[in-house]
Amino acid sequence: MPSDIFLSKDISVTLSTYLKGKQYSDISVLVDENTERNCFPFISKIVPYAHLIQIKSGEEQKTIATCEQIWQRMTDLRFDRKALIINLGGGVIGDMGGFCAATYKRGIDFIQIPTTLLSQVDASVGGKLGIDFNGFKNHIGVFKEPQAVFINTDFLKTLSPGELRSGFAEVIKHCLIADKIKWKEIQTKVLEEQDWDDLAEHSITIKTKVTQADPEEKGLRKILNFGHTIGHAIESYYLNITGKKLLHGEAIAIGMIAEAYISYKKKFISQKELEEIRNYIMSIYGKVEIFDFDLEKILPLTLQDKKNENKTIQCSLLEQVGKANYNIPVTIKEIREAIEYYSL
Repeated sequence: MPSDIFLSKDISVTLSTYLKGKQYSDISVLVDENTERNCFPFISKIVPYAHLIQIKSGEEQKTIATCEQIWQRMTDLRFDRKALIINLGGGVIGDMGGFCAATYKRGIDFIQIPTTLLSQVDASVGGKLGIDFNGFKNHIGVFKEPQAVFINTDFLKTLSPGELRSGFAEVIKHCLIADKIKWKEIQTKVLEEQDWDDLAEHSITIKTKVTQADPEEKGLRKILNFGHTIGHAIESYYLNITGKKLLHGEAIAIGMIAEAYISYKKKFISQKELEEIRNYIMSIYGKVEIFDFDLEKILPLTLQDKKNENKTIQCSLLEQVGKANYNIPVTIKEIREAIEYYSL
């Protein structure tokens, strides 16, 4: 059952109205040190009786060990199956908090309050939950819809420029795979001039339509992974390398350029369209230097991509700008050439 999605100018009113009359035995709010400080004050008066569960921030915390801490805290609080978890944070909080809620006592209710652009336009919608495992992104997880998602772009004022830029990669992706007109529109503005309320609604509309048509990623939903086969491999590789860690959107930006190149080589898009994609993404994210020895370690990671079948790497590529296709077989050689193109 798809969740209710609320785009609200005043989350305290919307959340209060939603919770009124709900008979939850207990409520906890999952936060990290940043969202406890910057975001919890937005809702603290609405849930003054809630139990705070704090974890450390960062993708490197998205592990089974952190889940054990969350499950233990819920157990210590004697949460029953009528309890509610409110996940207040970015993609890590939403993915992991939802996963813990979906598996605790075989499942309790949870709602998502995404506080980053990345989680507002992508991670909080569609019911994908999970954690990283031994360096592989989102390797362990489930599909489970939250009871509700509350989107309020006021939270974006708490973000660093880097976090805002990271989230914008998913906005770009949604335009490239589903809306050529919007793709042209966002190119006319610098990052700081984008209309976040409009773009959040735009991305949510696209993702909701796709995920409702294919809730468990059997087919169409795979188009949402454009840029992610290569992007996830790059993100995973650099995650634990001091000074080289990339935010999710920064890695996906690289992945989109590389996978747009493969789309061009397979004659789906023109060279002019490829260069337009490369130039715009580079203008936002700059270029990450990927050395040959890095590349040799990144390439094998694509073999673990969740879209792969029968030991064949399968990408979601651009059929044209504004439309994507999926289950396109690609080789390690093609991926190597694509990353080398990015590195030119």
